[in-house]
Amino acid sequence: MAGRDADELAAWLKLLAAPGIGRQQLRRVLAAFGTPQDVFAAAGNTLERSLGADMARALADDTVAVDVELAKVQRWLDAAPGRDWLALGDPRYPECLLQTADPPLFLYLQGRTDLLQARCLAIVGSRNPTPQGADNARAFAEHLGRAGLVVVSGMALGIDGAAHTGALAGGAGTIAVIGTGADRVYPRRHRDLAHRIADTGLIVSEFPLGTPPLAQNFPQRNRIIAGLSVGTLVVEAALESGSLITAAQAADAGREVFAIPGSIHSPQSRGCHALIKQGAKLVETAQDVLDEIGQSPTASPAHQRALPGLDTADPLIDVMGYEPVSLDALQSRTGLATGALSARLLELELQGRLARLPGGLYQRRAAS
Repeated sequence: MAGRDADELAAWLKLLAAPGIGRQQLRRVLAAFGTPQDVFAAAGNTLERSLGADMARALADDTVAVDVELAKVQRWLDAAPGRDWLALGDPRYPECLLQTADPPLFLYLQGRTDLLQARCLAIVGSRNPTPQGADNARAFAEHLGRAGLVVVSGMALGIDGAAHTGALAGGAGTIAVIGTGADRVYPRRHRDLAHRIADTGLIVSEFPLGTPPLAQNFPQRNRIIAGLSVGTLVVEAALESGSLITAAQAADAGREVFAIPGSIHSPQSRGCHALIKQGAKLVETAQDVLDEIGQSPTASPAHQRALPGLDTADPLIDVMGYEPVSLDALQSRTGLATGALSARLLELELQGRLARLPGGLYQRRAAS
């Protein structure tokens, strides 16, 4: 990268590194002067008159050297195809993100940057979902993708990973907004998923290269997930869940919030139920989401059913009902001996027709 692009990138990196200046203040600086290059070209007294003495001193700080960071970013950009950066004011900057209260100033991108202009829907939820919750996330994401929506999530374990996986199968694409530097994969077990997203979707980060997974960065990245999307679907979430932060940020931005209800006994359903009480739209199928946002399905009729049907072909599955159930309860309902019942449950689990939950509980899974 040479010439004007390198100069522009260097100016952005220097602006972002200015000590003690937050995102809102930096937006004030840009509103007053235009581009970062214009900021640094302004005389010190001009900066002071417009921005005040403290901010002018921070911007004029000659100890802020960006040569090392610039070289690092250039190496990262040149190391693989599809890598890019995007700054506030660029014509390619997505309008939906620009309309939020706190649009990011600078983004690192890897993959299909055209997805930033697509119509997107966020799918978020628990890092420790029930098996059925993960199945729901995959199924919704795939069917919404087949209807033409790009699915946005945070590449975390659990619902996020399931949503990205389903979206990759759906074909419209997926965007992973991550809470680390774009040169890192977190969690490590999502390395293969990250490579697939970089190949056919898009990875987005606003954090400098090399940024490790810090707890305070994940709520910050959630506003981008919500901001890129016309709505946010929460699949499963406990009451103290980061997914509820994303939902709140979506609501604050005037976007739709959707939630899938679950068992009244499941802690992972309480966050969704709280959202529904607060006005989130209860959804049972992907078509519910499509109807609400006015998205015409592009899928064939065979792909328009959002959730798999429930499996009732087996008598044991039938007596399980729809709630998690214990071995003792199943024995009482079926009259089967412990050994025979355990063997049949294992067989159904291996077939993917039920899931074993913590606490010795079992739950039926939707049929694919």
